Amino acid sequence: MKKELKLTSRISLINKKFKKNQYYHFLKTPEVSIIIPVIKDKFLLVSQKREPINKISFEFPSGQIDKGESPIKSSTRELLEETGYKAYNTKKLISFYSEAGRLSTKNYCFYTKKINKISKKEKGINIHLYSKNKIINLIKQNKFSNSPHIAAFFFYLNLK
Repeated sequence: MKKELKLTSRISLINKKFKKNQYYHFLKTPEVSIIIPVIKDKFLLVSQKREPINKISFEFPSGQIDKGESPIKSSTRELLEETGYKAYNTKKLISFYSEAGRLSTKNYCFYTKKINKISKKEKGINIHLYSKNKIINLIKQNKFSNSPHIAAFFFYLNLK
């Protein structure tokens, strides 16, 4: 037996019978795209307040993939919306489930080495251009702490 409690049009809490008299709870959530914009030897990051942790979080541009939208199109749209930069020659990096025990979210990660500023950034978001070492320090300081972004970053570093 499975019960679904719709929280929003695209997010549901699932209560599924697991064992006798036990239920397994998880969130059914939209897929997410992440894009790593690289400019020479630096990375374009965004920072914004994340309500669940009540802190400013540094991360790569990302967001939910809209219904009918491809993951790569979503990643370039999110980059443009959040930063005002348009991506060219975007390449797939990796895809994975960030927390398969509690979330259905699949993350699709991309990177681009060619971007061009064509519009204004989204309000409430700050843009940063940081080196690999600066990002590693932000991870150690728990300021770049979104696990899918960390995984994508280290996977990107291992491409070379």
